This record gives sequence, C-alpha cells and structure tokens, in this order.
Amino acid sequence: MTYEERAFPSGADALSAFESGECNVLTRDQSALYAERLKLQRPADAIILPDIISKEPLGPVTRADDFRWFNIVKWVNFALVNAEELGIPSGNAAEAAHSRKPDVRRFAGAEGGFGKLLGLEDAWALRAVNAVGNYSEIYERNLGVKSRLGIPRGLNQLWNMGGMLYAPPLR
Repeated sequence: MTYEERAFPSGADALSAFESGECNVLTRDQSALYAERLKLQRPADAIILPDIISKEPLGPVTRADDFRWFNIVKWVNFALVNAEELGIPSGNAAEAAHSRKPDVRRFAGAEGGFGKLLGLEDAWALRAVNAVGNYSEIYERNLGVKSRLGIPRGLNQLWNMGGMLYAPPLR
C-alpha cells in the first residue's frame, strides 16, 4: 500500500476533500472522527476503523488557580466511575445509603465523612449520580452506540470489563 500524506488548512477543508473523494482517509482522535462523520451528507457511508493508533485522553478541565474546584471536579469524576463499578445507577442511587457494603456506604456518605474533606455534604456523590447518572449512563447517553455519535465504549470500559477506566475509592 502506498499513500500520499496531505495537509489541509483546516479540518473543514480536510472533511470537504474526504467527502468529494479528493482524499480517501482522514485521521484524528476517535471521538473527533465520530463527530466529523455527522457533518457528512451521507454519514453511514464513512467507516471508522476500530484500530486505535494514538492515545487522546479527554476529561474535565478547570482553571489552574482554583485548586478547591479542581479537587471537587476530579472527585466527582472519580465518583461517577466508582458508581458504575459499584452498580449504582441514577434510578436507584438512593438505595445505596441503605447498603451493608462498606464501599457503597462510603460512596453514599453513610459513613466515612469524605464529603467534609472536600468541603461538601456527605451525600455529594449520590447527588451527582442522581443528577446525571453514573459514568456508563453518561457515556451511553452522550457518546455511546445508541447516541447520535455511536461510539463503542472500547477502552473506556471499566478495568474489570477489559477497559482502562478505574478510579480510586472514595475514602
């Protein structure tokens, strides 16, 4: 196989060249490819290959000078991943407070007092899950195969399901 690498002035120019047949392949991070595909007149005609050739970690960002807010955002993100791993979806998050499992009880704020360390109420993690769902629910709703983008979870699966996603426990 031979190829000719071409640079375009903008992403829009590259997409236009792809759609017109001027070029046969586009490469970007996976989520960008799925988003760009939606801009095509016939999105279903563009195939996104499953091979990952680079790592593009995407996640929340905060201002560098607000350390307290950074910690809250970081731990909410960890909590949403933990909620998926612990089996706590938005539909039954309130039941977690009555669990006998120590990890679930800490998550629910029923013991441990972790919320106070962040300057939050003890049930902060449950409130987050009630508001937006656990990581899986958020992913599937916004990015997953049944969403408009249709991105398979792939390496975004939990570590115990073959992916790379894990978070420290809330303690």
